[in-house]
Amino acid sequence: MQDSVQTRSASRGIPFDADKLDRLMEAAGLDVLLVTSKHNVQYMLDVERAIFFDYMDAIGISRYLPVVVYAKGAPDKAGYVGHGLETHQRELIRPWVPTLKTSGQGSVDAIATAVEIIRASGVPAKRIGVETAFLPMDAGKTLQDAFAGSEIKDALLVLERLRAVKTPAELAKLRAASELVTEAMLEVIAHHGPGTTKRQLFDALRVAEVNRGLTFEYCLLAAGRSHNRAPSEQRWEEGDVLSLDSGGNYHGYIGDLARMAVLGKPDSELEGLLAEIDAVQQAVFAAIKPGAMGSMIYTAAERALKETSQRDSTEFLAHGMGLVSHEAPRLTASGPVRYDAADADRSLEPGMVISVETTMKHPKRGFIKLEDTIAVTASGYEMFGEKGRGWNLGGVSM
Repeated sequence: MQDSVQTRSASRGIPFDADKLDRLMEAAGLDVLLVTSKHNVQYMLDVERAIFFDYMDAIGISRYLPVVVYAKGAPDKAGYVGHGLETHQRELIRPWVPTLKTSGQGSVDAIATAVEIIRASGVPAKRIGVETAFLPMDAGKTLQDAFAGSEIKDALLVLERLRAVKTPAELAKLRAASELVTEAMLEVIAHHGPGTTKRQLFDALRVAEVNRGLTFEYCLLAAGRSHNRAPSEQRWEEGDVLSLDSGGNYHGYIGDLARMAVLGKPDSELEGLLAEIDAVQQAVFAAIKPGAMGSMIYTAAERALKETSQRDSTEFLAHGMGLVSHEAPRLTASGPVRYDAADADRSLEPGMVISVETTMKHPKRGFIKLEDTIAVTASGYEMFGEKGRGWNLGGVSM
């Protein structure tokens, strides 16, 4: 095992609310937390993710497994286990944790090193919180064997509640991500005209987002009467609608928006259909404010949906946004990504960020959708990336 150890006073302040984390751990019955997902490691350390492992986890016969160790009420005993290949990054910007170690032999070695940190700290470890969805079986077994008399518990809710309210710095990144994704979509729409394939549009959007400093994550796109949103050789032709729904990542934070386009001038029916979708969106926006119950978002949407001409073909979804798409606040248990509605009966708080999306699958006019990113503010809400919410005209800058 390749192992370098540095233990010294933290050179930076703790980047999250440690008191809040301690309260959450106490309520969940946790003594120690082991954080192993790349997004939560980024949140806990407030440093750039390991460059070598930004796009992949597998290496050799195992995988990259970063581990943040945090003991309730004892941030001075916190530690981080990274891979040897990220040593130079951590030398340039050192994480705040007092103990920093590196290992190079995969998931089992990483957890074994984290166990060493816990034992050396002397903190209680009878109840250990882990990210069960982000802890490989071999590492989990190593942890359980090391603490045979301890209870291993899932810490998902603890970490979600910790991240639910964004800091000003996080909000700035989410705003930038949203604005850059929107700008990229509008550029692609303007520079492509009749005969462009969906595959070409997909590739062009990837380039447009990367050119703006984003990591391209995906694009779901539908053209004409089709509701199929995979890239293909289908061509965008005169009179066809185009739906672009894309996620771009800005320093770990996700911009996820949907905008509409048409080749030619939209007729009155298309204008009316998009106006109906926007009416649902606007009704939901009006319900978003601090102190409002999360369930009010869906109540407002259902009322507005009843007024649409295509009620049976129109769907609504709202979900939290941040380092993860579909994070807290979690507002419905019946969406396409299944989880419980843990925040439906909780109040919205300033700093929460919500994706609001209304989708119409029209049998003749095609796939029509708006998706917007909304931040809860002290007085109401703010929209990120608000450009292009109407019918955008294709091919105007060719």
